[in-house]
Amino acid sequence: MAQSNFIDHVRFHCKAGNGGAGAVSFRREKHVPKGGPDGGNGGRGGHIILRGNVQLWTLLHLRYRKHITAKNGGNGFGSRSSGAEGEDIYLDVPLGTIARDSETNEILFEVNEEGEEHILAQAGRGGLGNENFKTATNKAPRYAQPGEEGVEGWFVLELKLLADVGLVGFPNAGKSTLLSVLSAAKPEIADYAFTTLVPNLGVVGYRENKSFVMADIPGIIEGASEGKGLGIRFLRHIERNSILLFMIPADADNIIEAYDILLNELKTYNAELLDKNRLLAISKCDMIDDEMMEEMKSLLPPGVDTVFISSVVQQGLDKLKDKIWKALNE
Repeated sequence: MAQSNFIDHVRFHCKAGNGGAGAVSFRREKHVPKGGPDGGNGGRGGHIILRGNVQLWTLLHLRYRKHITAKNGGNGFGSRSSGAEGEDIYLDVPLGTIARDSETNEILFEVNEEGEEHILAQAGRGGLGNENFKTATNKAPRYAQPGEEGVEGWFVLELKLLADVGLVGFPNAGKSTLLSVLSAAKPEIADYAFTTLVPNLGVVGYRENKSFVMADIPGIIEGASEGKGLGIRFLRHIERNSILLFMIPADADNIIEAYDILLNELKTYNAELLDKNRLLAISKCDMIDDEMMEEMKSLLPPGVDTVFISSVVQQGLDKLKDKIWKALNE
């Protein structure tokens, strides 16, 4: 799929169906000239419903649907016949989709499971027919309820990728290369910054047919939390990850400083991200020998489990997967 097809934010207008009006009707037959009220109820309008679909990974299919309108319910009839219900509209969305009210920015709900359904815009109920209002003292009511109006408004859908491991690092740190080696994902790879312009997901196979999902997020630069570079557009995708795998290349000028910059950007964006499990991978280790690797161990940030890897020569990848699996199951 082309990179431009990754859409993780859409805004559109919804109008749920109005309920049908209840009927005012009286039973009239050849031998019953003055029968009682028999007005049926109006049908409810159509809901607009979001439904989780594991086959989707983008909101592209909703990008150009700016106005979504469900049908109204039918009016009631005589002989106690109810009006037809308006047809519901189902909008399939990827897992990890958040629905917000566009005006208040309030989170309405999240869709996280296959087949999970939530009503985005509630339809109006149908009105009651006049047979519902007959009493001992009013045996021939000549009124019925109108139908309720359906919910109308602007809504925002945001996608936050659901993955077990999120790759965090500066542009050109080797994140895409690692994902391509560990999984069947084929992200664009080149020796320049911001090769990755959209998140990529890959399923990483582990021992005994086990697996976990890894997400490659576009590279972070200093000031990303304030909108620099690709800004905060993609930082939200790591909010759902169980583990954050920081990647810093072996040829970095100062590994501790680079790690602190990345950590600070995450903290500035959302301090809760610091509560997640963290691992550190020193990438591109095929460029250094064993002696240099030993010397580098004293220059690593304290308190974070670290592994030296090279995606090109597949060095340290099994050890990395072991550490990830252990962290996922702690």
